[in-house]
Amino acid sequence: MCGIAGEIRFDDQTVDPSTLAAMTDQQIRRGPDSSGLWLSPNRGFGHRRLKIMDLSDAAQQPMVDPALGLGIVFNGAIYNHNELRRELEGLGYCFYSQGDTEVLLKAYHAWGSDFVKRLNGMFAFALWERDTGRVLLGRDRLGVKPLYYAEVPGGFRFASTLPALLAGGGIDTQIDPVALNYYLSFHAVVPAPHTLLAGVRKLPPATLLQIDANGRRDEHVYWSLDYRRTSNDENRSFDDWRDILLDSLRNAVKRRLVADVPVGALLSGGVDSSLIVGLMVEAGVSNLRTYNVGFEDVGEEKGNEFEYADLVAQRFATTHERIFVPEAQLLDRLPEAIAAMSEPMVSHDCIGFYLLSEAVSRHSKVVQSGQGADEVFGGYHWYPKLAGSTNPVGDYLNAFRDRHFDEYRQIVNPPYLSEDMSGLFVAGQFVAPGASDPVDKALRLDTTIMLVDDPVKRVDNMTMAFGLEARVPFLDHELVELAARIPARHKLAGGGKGILKEAARQIIPSAVIDRPKGYFPVPGLKYLKGNTLAMVKDALHSQAARQRGLFNPTYVDRLLADPTGQLTPLNGSKLWQLGLLEIWLQTQLTA
Repeated sequence: MCGIAGEIRFDDQTVDPSTLAAMTDQQIRRGPDSSGLWLSPNRGFGHRRLKIMDLSDAAQQPMVDPALGLGIVFNGAIYNHNELRRELEGLGYCFYSQGDTEVLLKAYHAWGSDFVKRLNGMFAFALWERDTGRVLLGRDRLGVKPLYYAEVPGGFRFASTLPALLAGGGIDTQIDPVALNYYLSFHAVVPAPHTLLAGVRKLPPATLLQIDANGRRDEHVYWSLDYRRTSNDENRSFDDWRDILLDSLRNAVKRRLVADVPVGALLSGGVDSSLIVGLMVEAGVSNLRTYNVGFEDVGEEKGNEFEYADLVAQRFATTHERIFVPEAQLLDRLPEAIAAMSEPMVSHDCIGFYLLSEAVSRHSKVVQSGQGADEVFGGYHWYPKLAGSTNPVGDYLNAFRDRHFDEYRQIVNPPYLSEDMSGLFVAGQFVAPGASDPVDKALRLDTTIMLVDDPVKRVDNMTMAFGLEARVPFLDHELVELAARIPARHKLAGGGKGILKEAARQIIPSAVIDRPKGYFPVPGLKYLKGNTLAMVKDALHSQAARQRGLFNPTYVDRLLADPTGQLTPLNGSKLWQLGLLEIWLQTQLTA
């Protein structure tokens, strides 16, 4: 896991080394182990390295192969790199390193841009050809690794983080009205290619962007998720699907053990992370380190699942660490977590993940994590509501969207108003081919878009803030493809994730499965009060906010007058959404 950056010029100007260095250095926390720059007159590439595979300098980046006339900067992990290496050696290629980066260079030379279809892993890369001047940018199928880009006069820049692009200067930081509508509708999710800043875009998952030396662009989607099923898929028994699913999960977990450092696990105590721990031990991991974070109780709601995590840790004899975070510490460190966000994220999990990652990074450089299971296997409450729906778009929006468009028009000042982009977006996604069942339509949307720009982005940003690589077995693309073939009724069984729970029952204690789903509230971010309320109020009433003029002051004052009573359908604070955005803008644009 690393941070990458680059600039491509289409005019007679040369790449400024100080600009490239600034973008690269801004990502030092993503890659604290080493760094490198490569420059030619019209192209420059930077890299910050976190050493996970091939710890030697032979795997240093930017990596250039003079014999092939190719170079690359790469962020991620290719789990099948050893198998690809053997295949390429059979074709006559020779290797001087043992990691995955060099495999990408040789694979591109052997198979062209279709090489990405052979990769199992998470990745974002920029690969360049010496002789043609062509540059190829790519992102993994499910967007686990980020890739942002920006147009600049006479050129094009890219980086693993949005703040890295800002560090290079010259970026249009006006607010994108379309992105603002998404942000305030989908609890901070802004689907690619948009970001909140008009001058910054992000490459969509499963996409290649080819940039020729003259600036010509060609964007290509190389993978999509298909929910169409054969008659055999529909008729296969629940028990058969359970066994097939468990085998696929075993493979996904085993793949993510490929590393030259020990691989640990985040163990929340829920079904998903507990199953991963069990499968890691089953795969032969010894002395497995597991980590669990917990918070203070809120009324009758428990703020931790220590007892369940302990049960799993004892069952599999892991070296387990409990990390208890008092609410005061959560809120005191909140500005640090906001600064670590490439885009503002309202989820309460962000600050918890930030502090968890700090603690985990003291002992581990790589962990497996359970994100994605709810979206892939139907664990959220809105999926049953869509079963048999005659109005799936409306039912989805009513359950998921933070506010109707009429309320949105009360929030945003006229210069930033747009159409009902969130409603149009969901409608467009739901009519796309490849999913006919309403539940499948929602699962596809959540897996390929909402998941990418909420839980996945949150995990990447917060773990990489401490040079910690998080691997997500539930987003193994082969597993996700398999899950799409499983009929929705098997996923919705047992109150949700039924097929996954029954697969898990073969591995982990039933006590972890047969209990209510846990929720770790951070009350200071749901019911704003005290210092947090004061921070939000100061931000929204600041001179910077007044000059920006995003929000209607009457609406803001109404929220401030009732800071604990204005919640979204998913029980998020409407005031926190506005306050976080303004705090994030002030943090990033004045850094």
